[in-house]
Amino acid sequence: MTEIEETVVDKGEYSFSTCWNIKRTGGGRAMIEDIASLGFRRVELNYNVTREMLKEIEPMIERGEIGVSSVHNTFPHTPDPDYGTDSVLLGFEDEAKRERAIELLVGSAEYAHRYGAKAVVVHPGEVPIDHADVKALEKLYQDEGRDSAAYRAAWSSFIERREREAGGYLKRIIESLDEVCNRSAAKGLNVRFGIETRSRPNQMPTLAEAKTVIDALQGAPVGIWYDTGHAIMMDRLGLYDSVGEANGLMDHIVGVHIHETIGLSDHWCPYVHSGDMHFYDAYLPMIERAGVKVYELKAACLSEEIERSHRLLLGKLAARSGESAHARG
Repeated sequence: MTEIEETVVDKGEYSFSTCWNIKRTGGGRAMIEDIASLGFRRVELNYNVTREMLKEIEPMIERGEIGVSSVHNTFPHTPDPDYGTDSVLLGFEDEAKRERAIELLVGSAEYAHRYGAKAVVVHPGEVPIDHADVKALEKLYQDEGRDSAAYRAAWSSFIERREREAGGYLKRIIESLDEVCNRSAAKGLNVRFGIETRSRPNQMPTLAEAKTVIDALQGAPVGIWYDTGHAIMMDRLGLYDSVGEANGLMDHIVGVHIHETIGLSDHWCPYVHSGDMHFYDAYLPMIERAGVKVYELKAACLSEEIERSHRLLLGKLAARSGESAHARG
C-alpha cells in the first residue's frame, strides 16, 4: 500500500467529478474505482459518461459501492455539438432545437432521480459570439493585462454586444427551464437544477442573469451551481464581481464545483497549485452553503495533490466554523 493510500481521508459529503479520469481509464468500473481510492463515496457523473460506461457503473450504484451526488447535463453523453456543453441549448431560437434541448435536460433529470442524485448541473446557453473572438479577448488579457488601453477597448466592444444580444436568449432560457420543471414535476422527479457559472464571457449566466432566472422561477427547483474556478476567471476578465454579487444568491446555491485557477487556466487543486494560501478563502462561504459539494479537477492533478488540497480546505472551513461559534458565544 502506498503512502497516499495509507493516509487518505474519507471525503464524507464531498463528491468528485468523473472529468478527472474519464479519458484515461479503461471503462466505467475502473473510472469509479480510481475515484473511490481517493476516499470519495460519491461522484458527479459528467457529460462525457457514455451509455456503455453506465453498463458498468449502474450495478455499482445499485450495490451501494458508490453514490451519485449529481449528473451533468447533457447526460449520458450526446455527441451532437448542438446539445454539447458549449451551445445555445435552452436559448435556441429554433423551436425544434429548443424542444430537443428541453427533452435532453428532462432525460438527465430522470437519470439523476434514478441514481438518487440531488441535482443536475446545467449549462443553460450562451450568446453566440464566435469562439475566435473570445479567445482573442483572453489573449489580450494575458498579453497586455486587464488595465491596458487595448484590453479596455476590446472589452467595452465585447460587453456592449453581449448585453445587446443577451435578452432574447435569457428569455428563452427562462421559458425552457420552466417547461423542464413542469415536466419533471409531472414525472415525480425529486432533483434540483443548478445553472452553472461558466468559463467564457459570452456564456450564460452572469451572476445577475442567474438572479433574473431564479427570481422569474420562484418556487421552482432552480438555483445556481456556483463553479468557483469559472467565477474567478469571469471576475478576472471583468464580467462580474464573483464574491460581492454572490451575496444576493447565497440562499439559492444548489451546488459548487471546487477548483482554483492559475490566470485563466482552471480545474486546479485549491491552494496547492496556485501556492496562495489565502486567495481562495473568499469562496469558502459558497462551499459552506452548497447542498452538493463537488471537486471538478483536471487530469493533471495528482492524487497526493488532491489529498493535500482537501485537507487544507477542511482546515480552513473548520477554522471558519470555530470563529463563528466563538462569535456567537
